[in-house]
Amino acid sequence: MPEKPEPNEPTQPAEPPQHAEPKVRTLDARALRGLAHPLRMRLLAALRHDGPATASQLAEQLGESSGATSYHLRQLAAHGFVEDAPEHGKGRERWWRAAHDGTQFDESLMYDGDPATRGAADTFLHEIATFHTQEVSTWLGDAHNWPREWRRSSELSDFTLRLTADQAFELMRRVDELVNSYRDLPPAEGMETVRVHTHAFPRRSRA
Repeated sequence: MPEKPEPNEPTQPAEPPQHAEPKVRTLDARALRGLAHPLRMRLLAALRHDGPATASQLAEQLGESSGATSYHLRQLAAHGFVEDAPEHGKGRERWWRAAHDGTQFDESLMYDGDPATRGAADTFLHEIATFHTQEVSTWLGDAHNWPREWRRSSELSDFTLRLTADQAFELMRRVDELVNSYRDLPPAEGMETVRVHTHAFPRRSRA
């Protein structure tokens, strides 16, 4: 007589996939004052986006002198934003890499009691806005060189919503979670580096 098959073991619900959180540096007043310089912010962005480089390579990329890039890289290192990348060095020239994946700005710095900190906060935010504008302009100028599927996958949209401050905060938190869920995807043919900008701010309506 054939044996009866054992009943199937109850299946456990699959665990949701875990996504590696980016390593983010939260700015305090001292770190902000050390970073809020146009060239330093461009150097840090270049290292984060393109990987380790030397001061000479960054100078050529950014149209600056190697003396200027070398000086500002050392200042970034003093504030913990960049560090040595000795595994890339094959000669005497020093290689640098970003120490973090991103930077988090604390809006309380805009209301700091020190005018120098408030000024640094203003510089920092305006440089980010300028950088975003430059990135979009570069894409528009170069879009015709990309395949149609990439042009279709780009977007320049804006939306007007009626929200409370808490609802706007929740919206941006959910957007951040969605973007982060696409980190660390397995390699696939046709992958490119994709920049995602999010801007959200209130607008006064006419009375």
